[in-house]
Parts: sequence; structure tokens; C-alpha cells
Amino acid sequence: MSLAAETAQSSTPSASLPASLPWVTRLVSMDTVSRHPNLGLIETVRDDLRARGIESTLTYGRDGKWANLFATIPAYDGETNGGIVLSGHTDVVPVDGQKWDSDPFKPEIRDGLLYGRGTCDMKGFIGAALTLLPEIQQTKLAKPLHLALSFDEEVGCVGAPLMIEELVKRGVKPEGCIVGEPTSMRPIVAHKGINAYQCCVRGQAAHSSLTPRGLNAIEYAARLICYIRDMADEFRANGPFDELYDVPFTTAQTSTIEGGNAINTVPAECRFAFEFRNLPTLDPDTIFARIEQYARETLVPKMQREHAVGAIEFTKIAAAPGLDATEQAAITQLVRALTADQARRKVAYGTEAGLFARAGIPSVVCGPGDIQQAHKPNEYVSLEQLAACEGFLRKLVHGMSVEALA
Repeated sequence: MSLAAETAQSSTPSASLPASLPWVTRLVSMDTVSRHPNLGLIETVRDDLRARGIESTLTYGRDGKWANLFATIPAYDGETNGGIVLSGHTDVVPVDGQKWDSDPFKPEIRDGLLYGRGTCDMKGFIGAALTLLPEIQQTKLAKPLHLALSFDEEVGCVGAPLMIEELVKRGVKPEGCIVGEPTSMRPIVAHKGINAYQCCVRGQAAHSSLTPRGLNAIEYAARLICYIRDMADEFRANGPFDELYDVPFTTAQTSTIEGGNAINTVPAECRFAFEFRNLPTLDPDTIFARIEQYARETLVPKMQREHAVGAIEFTKIAAAPGLDATEQAAITQLVRALTADQARRKVAYGTEAGLFARAGIPSVVCGPGDIQQAHKPNEYVSLEQLAACEGFLRKLVHGMSVEALA
């Protein structure tokens, strides 16, 4: 939908519309659900940057149809190292099974809200950053400013590690990173880690009338699932706790399960997926080690006493570290100054900020929109939030100028 058409449908006067609206609507109109390639969006941004004399580095994944983009606007003296990264993911979650009042990939403005998949999470931030490119280029930057766009964040932060690995190889060392996930433009200094696994329990098929001759994979999978639930209950009851989080303890859950092929057959295989989200003070490897040890030392011996083929196998699906930014970090102090917000906030959801921080790039999360609107039908971001993000980024850019730092 064109900006003119959107304005016609909106009660908001065109003069008061955010400057970033054309870019945001353009991005939202591109269906970048994680199962679909994002290369069209990435190449669109690359071409726009190239037209402005800014070259990008693309790192590819998944058959070359998905890609990350990293671009640098150098400092006035040509320096490309140091500076600040503006980071956002380009993929969005599916709309399958959701009831929308409008086409999720044809953004519409209604009552001061921009509706569409990804408006909140998180193409609003990306659009605002791209909109400010002319101002950034016209500013005499004392330090470079970088743009980082990733793929497959929504399926476990899969794309960003490839981009960060490439930065390390190239010796690019930014001083800080702002990840523009929806926070209502309030700084988030910590979030939990994400750890997702697939488990395959292997048994032996048999006719259900001869169950002692088989090995029931579903039943042993159930025992392991219950053990994971017991661990979750333990974390909930005993901690450790951090009351600054909306969910102040480590969580764990089983999310999908499949197995068996007939009611009169002992199932030979059962697969299930589980995840846990750890407080950044807890080592995720230690948590997984408990699960793996229970399977290896308790369940597998019992299984193999019933049938020698018994086995349990784990595959890591995705992992992203937690974030725990220090108040002393320059990027933390900068974002607090730009937002005039000193409150300490921590969240249970994960972001790519933990990946940047692990690579030695101090990071903070701050972006337009409310996370409560993300992933839902009729996802939206308010025009007020987009304007606030533009103002935030504009102050950031001007603060990085030679004049401001003189």
C-alpha cells in the first residue's frame, strides 16, 4: 500500500506522520517470515546504501537465500573501527492460524497505529535507522556508525552469529551496540539466554500384544519430559531469583512431541523439542548436562535392559546467550542519557544483544513498540513510538558529531 493510500485511511494528518513511515511500510510489505528467504529485503537495503556510496558486507546462510547485512558509515576521517552498531533482525514470525483485521503484509494506519506483521518486532526500528541515513551522512561523525541486519532471529538467533564471526575475522571492533527490539523506547540492560534442543528416543517396534518384546520410545520420552518439568519446578521453587525480571527464575518446557504410528504397535521412536531460558548468572551447559546425565545414566541403562537398541540422542537446535549489561559500560550510560531513563529493567525474552556482548561488544536493548504486541494478530506500532525512535536516533547521531564531542 502506498504512503498516500495509508494517509488517506488514517485520521492522522500527513504533516504529523513519522518520517520513517515510507521505509517501515516498505519493509513490512516484504514477507520475511523465517521460513521464507529474506534476500529480497537485504538486497533492497544494500542497493539503497550503495546508491548513497555505502558498501555492505553480506554473510549468507541456508542455500544463499538468507543473508545478514553489515554496513559502516565511516567517521569524518575515514575511520571504520570503533563506533556504535544499530542492530535489527529482518525475519518475522508466521501469521498462520491468526485472525487479522487487515492483510498483515499490507500495512495500514488506524487511529494512530501502524498495523502489520513486523511493525513492532522489529522493522520499525530498522526503518527509522534507514530513514536517518541522509542525516548521518551529513553529520561530521567523530566515530563510525554501523548498521547490522540479521536473518532467523525468531528461530533461535541463527543468522547473527555468522555476521559476528565475520566481523571478528575482519577485525571490526565496535565499541557498543543498540539492539532495537520493542521496549517502548526504554533501555533494557539484561535478558535471559535461550537454549533449544531436539531429543530423539529410540526403542524397538513390536505388536502391542507382545509388548515385552518391544521397547516403548514414547514411555521413556515421557520420563525424560517429566524430569525436565521437575527441573523447571525446582527453579521456580528454589531459584536462583532475580526480581528485576518479569519471570524472575530460569524456566524450562517441552514444546512439541511426535511418535508412534498405530495404536496396536509399540512405538520405535519418539521425538520432542524442549527449551530452557536461563538467567545470565546460570551456566546453560550445566543445566543441559543435568538433563543429558539423567538420560545417559538412568534412562538408557533401563532401556537397554529391555532391548539393546535403546538410545537417547540430543541435537542442539539453537542457543543464544543472555545479556547482563553493566551500568559502567559506555553504551549503557549513553542510552540512559538519550532516553532520560535510569530504571533497571530485565526481560525474559531473548535478543541478539547477548551475542554481540559475548563477542566483546557491550550492548543494550532499546527500540520502538511494546513487546506485548509482538507475534500477535493485528501486531502494531504506534506512530508516536516511531517518532520517538527517530528522535532517539537523531540525538544519538548528533551526539557522535565532532562538534558535540569537542
